[in-house]
Amino acid sequence: MNPSSPDFITRRKFLPLLAAGAVGPWQSRRARAVESESEPADGDRLRVAQIGTTHPHAAGKLQAVRALADRFEVVAWSDSDPARRRAAAGREAFAGIETVEPEALFDLPNLDLILVETDIEEAPEMTRRALEAGAHVHLDKPGGLDHEEFAAVRRLAEERGLILQMGYMLRHQPMFEFLFEIVREGWLGDVIEVDASMGKRASATERRQLAALPGGGMFELGCHLIDAVMTVLGKPERIHAVATPTATGAEGGFEDNQLAVLEYPAKGANAVVRCHHADPFGGPRRRFGVAGTAGFIEVAPLESGRAVLMLEHDRPGHAAGRHELHLPMEHGRYGGEFIALGNAIRGRQPLWWDADHDVAVHAAVLRASGVTSGASN
Repeated sequence: MNPSSPDFITRRKFLPLLAAGAVGPWQSRRARAVESESEPADGDRLRVAQIGTTHPHAAGKLQAVRALADRFEVVAWSDSDPARRRAAAGREAFAGIETVEPEALFDLPNLDLILVETDIEEAPEMTRRALEAGAHVHLDKPGGLDHEEFAAVRRLAEERGLILQMGYMLRHQPMFEFLFEIVREGWLGDVIEVDASMGKRASATERRQLAALPGGGMFELGCHLIDAVMTVLGKPERIHAVATPTATGAEGGFEDNQLAVLEYPAKGANAVVRCHHADPFGGPRRRFGVAGTAGFIEVAPLESGRAVLMLEHDRPGHAAGRHELHLPMEHGRYGGEFIALGNAIRGRQPLWWDADHDVAVHAAVLRASGVTSGASN
């Protein structure tokens, strides 16, 4: 299902939250019809393995799955490099789980799900091997350096009837679920503007890593925002990429201050996405705002679960005017996406972001980060 389709609605059950600053007595239509977070029966846990230890989310994703022990059984992990396997074995996230050779991992019996948390260069190949082994896949963002290679494995999943979930972490955070649905429901009128920023002060090690990566921070970090922009507005007609390195960035050969403008002339809308790595307050200043002809919502800080909503007209449970909202992440930063993935694998609730969306996002991320001026999608 495509988030931009008329049927797109969020999965989360928004119960009446009566405390000050909560969202209030509102539920998504899907939640009223389906309880999507029901727990599996005893002994019905999904068997999971992880390939890769070097993606920035590798440890966090594995910990998130392990925390959902009533739903998932992590049976093994691996990395294509023996030195990296030895290094990761001493980290808490990987402790107590069997370490195997990559070939053995893909041959594990009755494996339901493989998490691909490798370097970006390895990701498409490891994803292909996972799919050919018959496993569903969680592929962490942005999925690969080459667009055609990424598109091929994303399409392969659909051809084989397997689920491939992209690891864009905002998708299943409760406040973003709320945002996506009220946009879909027309609370804000016609969307005319999205303004988003995601930055940090990168360490020297991070700067070296990003300097070596085509597209730099916009490719590696700003992709989360571009995915959310396209969930709201769909595929852009034009994209303009700007890189203005700070003095430190220029000296280090690193474009640490990037900007992308996504244009939607047919909709009378545009989006501005900023990604920077020289800002000591980049984390607290992360935000995502959507303005329309009848309202506005801004999530800030980005993963705080807090937002300001302004409405021109009364909406269900929310009078016209200004509201301060709070929807905490009950399952941590990544738990929501794995709950959704588990439900999809069990056939309880399909994921909403399909191959067309994911392929279009990948092409847009490459253009927005200046890697290409026109990738096919």
